[in-house]
Amino acid sequence: MFELKNYQRNALQALVQFLESCRSRSVADAYQAALLEQDRASESYHDLFPDTPCVCLRIPTGGGKTLLAAHAIARAGKAVLDSDAPIALWLVPSDTIRTQTLEALSNARHPYRQALAHYYGDRVQVCDLESLQTVSPHDLGKACIIVVATIQSFNVTDTAKRNVYAFFEELAPHFDGLPVNALDGLEKVTESDLENQPYLTAKDVGRVKFSVANWLHLHRPIVIVDEAHNNRTDRFFKTLGRVNPSCVIELTATPVVGNNVLYHVSAQELRAEQMIKLPVVLAEHPQGWAECIRDAVLARKGLELAAQKEPDYVRPIALIQAMPKGGEATVEVVRQHLIEQEGIAEEQIAIATGSQKELDGINLFDPACLIRYVITVEALKEGWDCSFAYVLASLQSVNSSKDVEQLLGRVLRMPYAKDRVQPELNRAYAHIVATNFAEAASALRDRMVQNMGFGKLETAALFVPQQSLNLVGGAGYGASGSGTGASGGSSAGALPPVPDCNISVPVVPDTQHWPDELKAQIEIRPTSQGATVLLKGSTDNNTLQQAEEFIKAALPKKAQEAVAQQFAEHRAVRRAVRAPSQLGLSFVRIPQLCLELDGYLELVEKETLTMLGDWNLLDFPVQLAGFAIQETINSFEIGLNGEKITFRKTDSQQLHLNDVASNVSERDLVRWLDQEVRQPYLPQQQLQAYLLKMLSHLTHEKGIGLTALVRARFQLAKAIGLEIERLRKLAMDKGFQGRLFEMTVPKLEDIAHFGFQFDPGRYPARNTYQGSFDFGKHFYPEIHDLRQKRSDGKDAEEFRCAMAIDAHDKVKHWVRNIERQEKTSFWLPTSSDYFYPDFVAELTDGRVLAVEYKGEPYKTNDDSKEKRQVGEQWERASNGRCLFLFAVALDDAGRDVFQQIADKLK
Repeated sequence: MFELKNYQRNALQALVQFLESCRSRSVADAYQAALLEQDRASESYHDLFPDTPCVCLRIPTGGGKTLLAAHAIARAGKAVLDSDAPIALWLVPSDTIRTQTLEALSNARHPYRQALAHYYGDRVQVCDLESLQTVSPHDLGKACIIVVATIQSFNVTDTAKRNVYAFFEELAPHFDGLPVNALDGLEKVTESDLENQPYLTAKDVGRVKFSVANWLHLHRPIVIVDEAHNNRTDRFFKTLGRVNPSCVIELTATPVVGNNVLYHVSAQELRAEQMIKLPVVLAEHPQGWAECIRDAVLARKGLELAAQKEPDYVRPIALIQAMPKGGEATVEVVRQHLIEQEGIAEEQIAIATGSQKELDGINLFDPACLIRYVITVEALKEGWDCSFAYVLASLQSVNSSKDVEQLLGRVLRMPYAKDRVQPELNRAYAHIVATNFAEAASALRDRMVQNMGFGKLETAALFVPQQSLNLVGGAGYGASGSGTGASGGSSAGALPPVPDCNISVPVVPDTQHWPDELKAQIEIRPTSQGATVLLKGSTDNNTLQQAEEFIKAALPKKAQEAVAQQFAEHRAVRRAVRAPSQLGLSFVRIPQLCLELDGYLELVEKETLTMLGDWNLLDFPVQLAGFAIQETINSFEIGLNGEKITFRKTDSQQLHLNDVASNVSERDLVRWLDQEVRQPYLPQQQLQAYLLKMLSHLTHEKGIGLTALVRARFQLAKAIGLEIERLRKLAMDKGFQGRLFEMTVPKLEDIAHFGFQFDPGRYPARNTYQGSFDFGKHFYPEIHDLRQKRSDGKDAEEFRCAMAIDAHDKVKHWVRNIERQEKTSFWLPTSSDYFYPDFVAELTDGRVLAVEYKGEPYKTNDDSKEKRQVGEQWERASNGRCLFLFAVALDDAGRDVFQQIADKLK
C-alpha cells in the first residue's frame, strides 16, 4: 500500500476531528472550531443539508485526491456511523472517470483498492448502479460496500426518468421487515412511474419503491463527490438529499462559493512530498511558434541527456499544444515542422486529438516505447497521466488557450512520485508564445489559481525565468541563447534579473503630485481597460512601496485591493528569483540533541523518548475518567470528556443495533479493541492484559453492561487510546527530565548522521506571508504562516522578530520553521513530542541561531518553560556552535526583540 503523505494524513486528521466534533455539537460550530484549529480566518458554514456534515478537501492537481477519498471512507465510517462496514456512494463527473474509478477500486493491485484493504481486508464490495442487485442483505454490516456512479445518474427533477429511482423487484429482500419509522422519507410509487415501468399497476401506487435511491436512503451512505466544483446547483443538493447521506465529503482542486473548505493543501506541500515538479521554468517566445518549438525540442533533448544518469528509467516527453483548425501552426503543420526542421523521427511523435488517438493502447512508461513528442490541441482525455511529461510548448495565444493549464498539470507530476537524482529533472518546463515573461507568467498563474487549485501568492513563486538558469554548458541552446533552466544556479555569482512589475489599474493615474524620483522610475501605458503601470524589475522595495501607495490613493476600495494583490504577487516573484534556495545555495547542517545509550550515540526522537520512560501499562491503576454510558427507555447516551453523543433507540440506522451480535464475548471485544488502539511501542500481550483489566473495571466497578460497551465500542476505543497516551506521557516526562542534562550534540565528524539540513526543494509552507515588507534573507521563496499586521493594525510580534533577524548583518539567511513537519523542519525533543523553534538562522560565521518567540500570555507557562530548558541545553552542549534565544516583545531587562537578537549575536 502507498504510504500516505504528510499533507494527506493532516487532511484526514482534520476531517476525522471535524466529523467526531459534529457528534456532540452543531455542524456549523464544529466547522468553526476546525478553522480555528488551523489559524484560518473565520468563514461561515453553508448548511447545505440540515444536520449533515458537508465539507470539502481542497487538493491541488497532482495531490492524489482519489487516494485520499479511498482512505476517507473508513475514517468517516468510524467517525460518523460507528461502523467498520459502511456503505459509500462515490460520485464522479463523467462516465470515463466512473469506469476508471470502478476498475481501480476493483483491482487488488491498485493503490486505491489497497487503501481500502488496509482497513477492511477482503471485506470490500465495489459495484456500479447496474450491479447493485448482486449485493445481498447478508453483506450489510459485514463488508464495506462502495457504489460508483456519475452525478448525472441521480441529478434530475423528475425521478421517474432515471433508473436509479426506478422500481426493481430484485431489491425486495432489502426492504423486508423494515420498522414503520424506517419508511419515512422513502420515495413511493406514483402515477408517472406506471408510465415508465409498465409492469407496475395501479395497486402499486403509494407503496415504497424498491429502488437504488431508496436502498441508499435506508443505509445513510458516506457520499464522496469527486471534482465537486462542477456540481453546485440546487438540483444537485436536492439529489443528494434524496439518498439521506450521513456525511458528504467533496474533493476538488478548485472549490467555488458554497464549498465548505475544511482543509487546503498548498503547492509547496505537494513539492515537499515529491509529488510534483517545481518550480516551472518559463520561457516566453515573442517571435512566434517556430522559435517556441525549437527551444522546447532543445530543452527536452537536454533533459534526456540528464535522465541517462538516473538510476530509474525516465524518458522526458514534450507536450505541444498546436493551434486549432484555421490557425497557422495546426497539428499537421507542427508534425511536419518537427520532422523536417527539427529532425525528429516520425515514430517519436504521437498525435492525441479528438479525431487522432495515437496514444490509445500505448504504455508510455515502457522503455521500448519511442514516443517523445505528443501533439494535441485541447485538453488530453480525462484520466490521461504520464509523469514522463516534462516540457509544455503552447503555440496558442496564452490569453486565449483554454486548456493550457490542464496540459501544464500534466508536466507537473513527478516520475515515481520521488525526487530525481539530477536536479534539472525535479523541475517542469513551459515554453509559451508571449511578448514577455510577465505576460506569460501572469496568464499561467491565473489559470493555475482558477483551474488547478493553487493559491494566488504561491503561484507567483512557482515560475522562474528561463534565461536566469542553465542546463547544459555555455549560454544554452539555439540562436536565442536560451537554456532549459534547470540547474537553479546563476553564472559568475550574479543574481538573476527580476521580471518587470506590471500593475493594471482601471484609470490612467494622475501623477501631477507624485515625487519626481518616483515618476522617473515608472512608465504608464494607457489601455482599453484603463492603464498599465510598469516598474522595472530592478526597482528597490522602498520605491515599490511608494508606488503602491500613490497608485492606490485615488482608487476606490475594491480597485485598491486588486492593486495590492498585484504588488503582493510581484513581491512573491522577487523572492522566488532571489531566494538562496533557488540560487543553488545550501543551509548549514544543524546538530540535533543526542544521548549516549549503551555506548552509542542516539538521536533523541519519539522512540527514544518512549524508551526513556521505561514504563508498563500494567503498573498503573486502571481507570477511564470522563467515559460514561447512560441508557433510558428511549435513548442511549455516551459521554466522553464532557461531550455527549446521544442515540435514539427508535432509530435503528443510527444505533446499528443489528450490527451488534448478541453473543459477543469479552474476549471478542478485547480482540477488536486490540486492533483499534494498538501502538508499535506496546507489546501485544501487555496491551491485551490491560484491556481485560479495563473491561473488568467498566463492567464490575462502573456497572456498564457488556452489550452497552459493544454498542459504544468506537467511543470506548477512543477513550482508552487517550488514557494510554496520558500514561505514556507521564512516564516519558519522568524519563526525559531525568536525562535532559545528559543530552549533547554530535561532534563535527558525526553531524552527517545526527544533524538536520533544510532541503532547498522541500518547504511545505501554508498560509504564506503576504505583507509589503521585503524580506531579503529568507532561504525559501515563500514564508510560512507569518502575518504582518494584527487585527488592530499594528505590526504582529512574530513579524517584528522576523524583521530583526533579517536585518542583522551577522545573519546569512534564515527560515521560518514549520511546525509538525519532522522531515522538513528543525526540531528539538520535549518530554512528550517535538518542538519546532519559530525561526532558524545560519550566521555568516557558520553558527546556527534558533529563536522561539512567545507572546505575553504564553511566555511563562509550563510548555514554554520546558522549551526554554531544552533550547538552552542544546546551546550549552554545542560548545558555541549553536545559539538559542527565547524571545519576547519586551524582556525583564526592558529590551525589545531587536535588542535581544543583537545582544545574542554579539
